[in-house]
Amino acid sequence: MAPSRPADPPQTAPRTPLSRLAELHGVATSYHPSPDRTVAASDAALVAALAAFDVDASTPAAVHAALASREAETERRLLPPTVVCWGGRVPDELTGLPDGTRLRIATEQGETRTSVAQLPPGVHALRAAAPDGRVADVHLVVAPARLPAPPGRTYGLLVQLYSLLSRRSWGMGDLGDLGELTAWAGRALGAGFVQVNPLHAAVPGAPTDPSPYRPSSRRFPDPVHLRVEDIPEFAYVDDRDRVRTLLERAERLRESVLRKGALIDRDAVWELKREALELVRAVPLGPGRQAAYADFLAEEGEALEDHATWCALAEVYGSDWRRWPVGLRDPRSSATARARGELMDRVDFHSRLIWLTDAQLAAAQRSARDAGMPVGLVHDLAVGVHPDGADAWAQQEYFAAGMSVGAPPDAFNARGQDWGLPPWRPDRLAASGYAPYRHLLRALFRHAGALRIDHVMGLFRLWWVPQGQPPTEGTYVRYDAEAMLAVLVLEASRAGALVIGEDLGTVEPGVRETLQGRGVLGTSVLWFERDWDGDGLPLPPDRWRADCLATATTHDLPPTAARLTGDHVELRDRLGLLTGTLDEERAAAAADTGEWLALLTRLGMLRGASGGCPAVAEEAEIQAVHRFLLRTPARMIGVWLPDTVGDRRPQNLPGTWDQYPNWRLPIADAEGRPVTLEELAASPRLHALLDVVRAPGPRQAGGDGAPGGEGASGGASERAEC
Repeated sequence: MAPSRPADPPQTAPRTPLSRLAELHGVATSYHPSPDRTVAASDAALVAALAAFDVDASTPAAVHAALASREAETERRLLPPTVVCWGGRVPDELTGLPDGTRLRIATEQGETRTSVAQLPPGVHALRAAAPDGRVADVHLVVAPARLPAPPGRTYGLLVQLYSLLSRRSWGMGDLGDLGELTAWAGRALGAGFVQVNPLHAAVPGAPTDPSPYRPSSRRFPDPVHLRVEDIPEFAYVDDRDRVRTLLERAERLRESVLRKGALIDRDAVWELKREALELVRAVPLGPGRQAAYADFLAEEGEALEDHATWCALAEVYGSDWRRWPVGLRDPRSSATARARGELMDRVDFHSRLIWLTDAQLAAAQRSARDAGMPVGLVHDLAVGVHPDGADAWAQQEYFAAGMSVGAPPDAFNARGQDWGLPPWRPDRLAASGYAPYRHLLRALFRHAGALRIDHVMGLFRLWWVPQGQPPTEGTYVRYDAEAMLAVLVLEASRAGALVIGEDLGTVEPGVRETLQGRGVLGTSVLWFERDWDGDGLPLPPDRWRADCLATATTHDLPPTAARLTGDHVELRDRLGLLTGTLDEERAAAAADTGEWLALLTRLGMLRGASGGCPAVAEEAEIQAVHRFLLRTPARMIGVWLPDTVGDRRPQNLPGTWDQYPNWRLPIADAEGRPVTLEELAASPRLHALLDVVRAPGPRQAGGDGAPGGEGASGGASERAEC
């Protein structure tokens, strides 16, 4: 993950018919890995990207024909397919219509209007009829001008849910654990939010891809997170002997992770829960529960039916729908309709699992709010979906065939990146009024106080890589950021939720300013906040931006203890991931850390680190890092939960697959011993750190950044032992 820095000045004017055609479809002909360097996209990349728009650019004649057709279409077009109205202001597209153009607006609320003045928020149907006979039927997105700021300054915990095991977990953290965490953190610690990893449905398989950022579906949650015992029907399962056997197996699975050093085995957990859920499903629902389930099915409609159908078909034919019988590869085919009818029992089973999971997500958010959290759960939206999964099957018309999302080569990764996620087609999104995007956001906001958007720059553009080609052969494709943002602000405002954009890495000029102007918070990670335009030294706290979530680390970075001790360098060396020599990398890491510690010392934040005891020094330094975060104006402060007990292992190590157990590690202490939720709640080290950040109040001119100081737990030297 690279430091934040601006990039990409405006493109130069296109010079060839191919580049002109590309520009008309939002396909970039060059990019800028650094402000002083321009790299041209290859003709092959442009041809491949245009092909994903169903535009033939394979020969000069095809290019000329496509260019003429596109230019004529643009000339005839009265309005774009989606128009945005911010805060009641008349859009420029409408003020530029020919004199005498008549407007007719059918609102979401069922009203008919002839003017955009005082329209209610929503996505409305607009018809414009010009005097020259041209007619346009488009979508009009009416959104508030910006989202409100967070309700005062707050701090919260960041955690990968699967890693948080309790004494009741079935081998990985679940929604019952999340409810306990939010209740405890809100009531006992004064936390304002808990941010979790994406809880999207995974692609089943053997083994399942453990990454929560390559889901089968982003719209529907994964039933593997269910707390089976909390399902009301579980108490009425007839076969109590089988229930006892399942609970015993669950205990062995849990203990293998917590006491025997085993990795989290999502497949084993799901197999166990699936058996239990089959028993639960055999218990008839009571009248009230049946009515609630029927309402859920009606509300979710075709999208849930598609998802459950994919799950049922995957049980028969495997999870890669592209290898299914030809007729089943189309969700709207007659063959799929017949298969759905034949598999209706399994379709209902998977639909019910989504309903149960949704209910437990709602319970976790209620637990957070009941505990006094002003925000509550912060859910995470992955940047895309697995090409084999349910969304890619059910929404094929919205995905760019033959393309994958990634990142271009830059100073930090000379080979670029291919994330293996098919991108949405911006033209199809716009033509639909961003329907799949709207429905996705609505589902995620339903039980969230805030939503973190991974790689939020994707609202503006994405790096498309032709399948089978290296990332160097890709190019940027632009999205209508105005429309994407308007839909985001609309749905977030309807839910009364915040939005946090993960804007780390290379960000083109103007993106952060645009997001801030619409009330979207950014993400600032301490180690990356340096004066990149000046001396390169750590950025003083008063120069940090206010509209952000500030943290010491993330799931893709070393825990704070590992960074302070240099353990992250040793780990990368053992895995053969260093680009320089071990001595060079050690020296660079030590210099980086040393500059930060020097700043913390000058600011009077590093306390209790003397005496020569490494454990005491480490704990004091971690506390100092969080004091620094409090000194910044950041509206939200996030504490990585593993940092509270000195965990040294990253949850994910980018650039690795089998070499490192990504997404399979439980939270552990400084010695690598797994720590349960109950042990976390009793940890003196955790309470000492959170005493630093928990006290509310305005930032102070000096000291901890909030009243309360060290609290009742004392300094680091009173807790750590050498």
